[in-house]
Formats: sequence, structure tokens, C-alpha cells
Amino acid sequence: MNKKIGLSITMLFFILLVGCNSNSFTNLSAFDESDAILEEDLQVSETKDEMIDQLKTTNNSDMEALISNNFPFVDSVVGDDTTANVYGTLLFEVEELADLLAEIKQPQEVSDYIDGQQILAYSDLFIIIKDSEELENATFIEVASEQFVRKNYSPNFLTTYFTIRMLDSFFGNNWVSNRRSYCSSNDCYGGYSTSRSYNKGGTTTNRGLGSFRGGGPSSGK
Repeated sequence: MNKKIGLSITMLFFILLVGCNSNSFTNLSAFDESDAILEEDLQVSETKDEMIDQLKTTNNSDMEALISNNFPFVDSVVGDDTTANVYGTLLFEVEELADLLAEIKQPQEVSDYIDGQQILAYSDLFIIIKDSEELENATFIEVASEQFVRKNYSPNFLTTYFTIRMLDSFFGNNWVSNRRSYCSSNDCYGGYSTSRSYNKGGTTTNRGLGSFRGGGPSSGK
């Protein structure tokens, strides 16, 4: 009888131990799908026409503030001492949003629409607008300072959209060749992605899903 009781206790302890270990492995998962971006995270109360009027009538001197105050924040990418914030919308496609923002404040350079992306380059800011990889109707807007782009981006990505001469004029002579040399032996950032593969080049993310508007946790606004 004592042996049976002892065996039962041992088996119960083993079951509890396996259960605890199972939960531990779950918590150590590299990707928590509960953080996936959903359409509801990008919904806003304004209609498209209301949003357009709101954007056009707001002070346009600070494009990052304009975007952060009107579009839901979804993520931030922290690179070499700098941060880029990412916002999302269900109201606009890439090209129409790029045209609208360029109308509100004329950028120095506007790229063509290539591979589902378009870039507006201002003197101190890059706005990278892209189709979502997962949500059919969603568009992401990455707002990155000139410093973030210069220190973190892959030149191979940027030369898809701009000429080498233009990039060297923004970031300094021979930036493209010097950056390519660096990136040949180091991972460099190639633009925001909702897949894990984008998290390269020493960049990390700080996702904060929801309809929060006001610049994101790292904008200082």
C-alpha cells in the first residue's frame, strides 16, 4: 500500500513538473502571435475625407508631428542611437498617401512607386510608405530621421528608389560605396517589415499596437 501511495505521489509530481516546463517553453517563444497587427488596431473614427481635411488644415511645418497626430502608432525601430516610428492606416493606398503628403509639404525628392513602396525625402526626414505584407487594405508609414537612415539603412535598398548621386548629396560624398563596404560584412536595415527578418543590423522594435496617436513612445512629443 505504501509503495502504491509513493508511486502515485511520484507520478503526480512528474505531471506537474512537465506542465510547468511546457509553460516555460511557451513563454520563451521567439514570436508572440498575439502581437500580430490586426485591422482593428489601425481603425480610426474619422472618414477618409475628414482625415484629408484634417491633414491639410494642420500646421505642416513638422511632418513627423503631422503623421503621429493623425495615424495610429504601431511600432518603433531602434537603431544606432536613433529611432524610427511606424504608423498605419486603412484609409489610404501608398501612392495616394504619398501624393497627399507631398502636396501638404513638398519633399526634396519623391521616389517612384516600386515593389509596393514609395519614399518621400526631406532635408531631415525620410517618410517610407509601404503596402502591408499581411493586411490586404493596410498601409504602413515609417518616419525616420536623416540620421537614422544614414546610420542604419542598406544602400542596396535605397538605390532601388534614388540615384547614388542623390543619396551621396544627402549623406555625404561616397556614402553609398562606404556603406556598401560596411554592409558587406554586417547586416543592415532594409525597411520596416512585420516579419522577424527585418530585425537586422542591430535594430530592435518596441511594438505598441492600438489606436494611440501622439507620436509613439520614443518620439518625445
